[in-house]
Amino acid sequence: MTLALIVHGGAGLIPDERRAAASAGCRAAVEAGWRALLAGGSALDAVQTAIMAMEDNPGFNAGTGAVLTVDGRAELDAGLMDGETMQVGAVAGVQRIKNPIRLARAVLDSRWVLLQGSGAEQFAVEAGLALCDPEDLVTAAQRERWKRGYREGDAVNVGPALGGLDVGAVAENVHADDTKHGTVGAVAVDAAGRVAAGASTGGMAAKHPGRVGDTPLAGCGFAAEAGLGGVSCTGQGEDFIRLTLARRALDLIAGGMSAQEAADEAIRLLGSRVGGDGGLIVLDAEGRPGFARNTPAMAYAYMLEGADAPIAGV
Repeated sequence: MTLALIVHGGAGLIPDERRAAASAGCRAAVEAGWRALLAGGSALDAVQTAIMAMEDNPGFNAGTGAVLTVDGRAELDAGLMDGETMQVGAVAGVQRIKNPIRLARAVLDSRWVLLQGSGAEQFAVEAGLALCDPEDLVTAAQRERWKRGYREGDAVNVGPALGGLDVGAVAENVHADDTKHGTVGAVAVDAAGRVAAGASTGGMAAKHPGRVGDTPLAGCGFAAEAGLGGVSCTGQGEDFIRLTLARRALDLIAGGMSAQEAADEAIRLLGSRVGGDGGLIVLDAEGRPGFARNTPAMAYAYMLEGADAPIAGV
């Protein structure tokens, strides 16, 4: 089988001065995941490794450096799927987990599918994973952006005042400049032909506490199935949930479309059916890539067997 790995670092507005860093971060993630594949690791191993590299990179909205809720906390979501076994592991709203995708992998290997909040963190302890201080996930840059009021592309769906904080005032501080792009994700095909897909995110900036988007929901933010391929999405999660978009993209492949055609059609549907915006990456079962967006940019990178180096861009 053909080894293949593709990652994304989020879709939206990426300022010119940040594009090189976003592209380099995706390239580094692919290189990390590719080393796992070359060492004989599974598609799940490659996806987890690539996503962890982006969770540890504060330039991405996942793990360390994620955007903050309206009351100033990092609440993280992640999900992972094995297309061979159809096993899924996901976590939502965790605040003391440095690498949520690692915890999602532990959930995948258990009897559960999706754990949230304090229960997910309790499971992490039971699985032997260390908890971190919630402040370890918050960078100085994100704290400053939260204090001044997130800008357009980050602060969406703000609602009434919460806990003494004037959420409306946060909305009034929104400006026409994006400082952060979104969800990270990866899809891989390994030497045995197994496919896996996953995603990790800090969610929407200034989101309501407890808000969960598509990222930890199989079929919405990610999906994988043997014989078809894998998908990982990025964008406004509510719209991806409404359309179960990751699953739809796989169904398009099942209907005869190529990976690229399926990506294009899924994003066309996102815009035409619910007026949503975002992007997604796809690998078919043979490791052929596709990616599409209807936003100004989407950071991505991919590596295919026989290539000398990853291809990366925004």
